[in-house]
Amino acid sequence: MEGRKLQLAGKSTFLVSLPKRWVTGAGLKAGDTLFVDTQSDGSVSIRQQSGTRPAIRRKSFHERGENTREHLLRKFIGAYVSGFGLIEVHFTPARGPFVRRVAREFCRLVIGPEVIEETPNSILIQDLSDPSELSSEKCLRRMHLTVRAMLDDAVGALKNADDSIAHDVDLRSQDVNRLYWMVAKQNHLARTSTSEGTAAAAVQGHRLIAKLLQRIGEHAQRIAATAPVVAREKSGDPRLLEQLAEARSSAVAILDKAFHALVTQNIEAANEAIDARAAHQRLIDALAHRVATRRGESLLALGSIVDSLDRTAVYASEIAEEAIDLAVFLEPGVA
Repeated sequence: MEGRKLQLAGKSTFLVSLPKRWVTGAGLKAGDTLFVDTQSDGSVSIRQQSGTRPAIRRKSFHERGENTREHLLRKFIGAYVSGFGLIEVHFTPARGPFVRRVAREFCRLVIGPEVIEETPNSILIQDLSDPSELSSEKCLRRMHLTVRAMLDDAVGALKNADDSIAHDVDLRSQDVNRLYWMVAKQNHLARTSTSEGTAAAAVQGHRLIAKLLQRIGEHAQRIAATAPVVAREKSGDPRLLEQLAEARSSAVAILDKAFHALVTQNIEAANEAIDARAAHQRLIDALAHRVATRRGESLLALGSIVDSLDRTAVYASEIAEEAIDLAVFLEPGVA
């Protein structure tokens, strides 16, 4: 092992020389790019730039009479999340229309894949997305903004009896799913990569957070779906809608604080988000008491809304817990 002195260039750049034997042996020259990765133990890994792109991983399978669209769609998504850049499916001519329809639906549901080749017995899909351009952190930021807007609009649809807003909430849930599957793919790639740095570990935590955000989006979608029923009940209890709006504001506040804690690695903010659950629970209990006096379809619809507002805060506080775990892991320190 050789010792190398650290030099300061300018006011903020530190330089260290590399062994000449390693540089020449790797075929490097001045101006070439090197990749630097910080490891979890504080060490730094340096690797040379690859002269060629890595081979695209290919997954090929046969459609064997899947009974439903969902079964075949899950196979496509499984291949996508597993990081296969090329997905090829073979089928009999009779099954062609069904497979092509599901394949194109798959391409609309996720980010990147496009059909690039078709034959009477097969279809080839290539993932054209670049994970470096849409990182897992960027995906989480977009998911957070989308689901909080969905929550606002879902409760707004109840208040204004607006079916068009409720429909828009439903459409945006597809955007949340697309981002979730992108994070899931990046998580798989990080786990199978040779890199063991903090960036790879963070992506693994992002998978859980993305799943929690996806569930919050599902609950916003669920709230919006009850708009027609609640619209018929609005005139009988105006205070109910006020309480629903209060509970929505409380849940969104917890979500915002939890996500802020995540991106800033602020443990104090994360604890504040978790502690806010107690006040939110009091709002939920008051709502549950008021809803319990209803009957029939109204009881089911309003009970579903209260449960969704409750679960939203639960998932938001779990994001805050994950934010603490990541902040502790990424915090510099000596073991």
